[in-house]
Amino acid sequence: MKEDIMRKPDWIKFHMHITKDYGHVRNVLGRYNLSTVCAEAKCPNRGKCYSDGTATFLILGDICTRACRYCSVKKGKPDPLDPNEPLRVALASKELELSFVVITSVTRDDLPDGGAHHYAETVRKVKELTGAKVEVLIPDFKGNMELVDIVMKAEPDVMNHNIEVVPRLFRRIRPGANYQQSLDILRYVKDHYPNAVIKSGFMVGLGENKDEVFKVLKDLYYAGVDIVTIGQYLRPSKHQMPVHRYVTPEEFKEYEEYGMSIGIPVVVSGPLVRSSYKAKESYEIIMMKRGDTHETRKIYAAAN
Repeated sequence: MKEDIMRKPDWIKFHMHITKDYGHVRNVLGRYNLSTVCAEAKCPNRGKCYSDGTATFLILGDICTRACRYCSVKKGKPDPLDPNEPLRVALASKELELSFVVITSVTRDDLPDGGAHHYAETVRKVKELTGAKVEVLIPDFKGNMELVDIVMKAEPDVMNHNIEVVPRLFRRIRPGANYQQSLDILRYVKDHYPNAVIKSGFMVGLGENKDEVFKVLKDLYYAGVDIVTIGQYLRPSKHQMPVHRYVTPEEFKEYEEYGMSIGIPVVVSGPLVRSSYKAKESYEIIMMKRGDTHETRKIYAAAN
């Protein structure tokens, strides 16, 4: 069935949450001339997240050098890096009083370091000015682990690198990316930075089958991933891949239960789940599972 006449099921329908906090976040982002993946990727949760006073910062500009067929971020020749962007992200985070900051980026294959030093500087500035925990959602840096090291030496609390789709769909949907290369990045960080929380995620509804999803979950487990996010692919516009099918909430629950049954500590799975969905909560769960008493005390103090 053509997607332009395929009706979205009830569990996919959502409403934008507009509150005064939503406007405040947009105003701060505008004042500091910052992009968010929430807006650029047309995330269905952006209204709620903005209303909750949170956002996922998009650095390295807003033009990507890759042409993944599921993504609505602009493609083309990017502008030069803005050296003041790390400071602006930190200042906006401070003004928004964020205690957990998520930083992601476009892919910048045009840069010799893929933007790794810019990432590291952004992490350092945010931590210096806010004291917040920081999650980075990094590109693959073409598998160059020295560039991964540059980011990790800035000590982000969570390193997220998304698998995005099952391996069979990579060549068609993620040109320029490599499934095994992404697994290698996750395993490398787990082996060399054991204090970091490792995270990954992928979409369903693009033509995969259940066995392929189970295999990806196994691969992520063996790569040492602590948190996995699974969400429904939603076509941002007519220029991206059409939705193959809408996965039921029951099937999402099945993936969540399977992932945790094989040993993945946290699996967040649902139709509207995205990479940054409940990022802070997932991090806190991992720290409690690890028995980090210092973090646990802070979490309980904040809750009470």
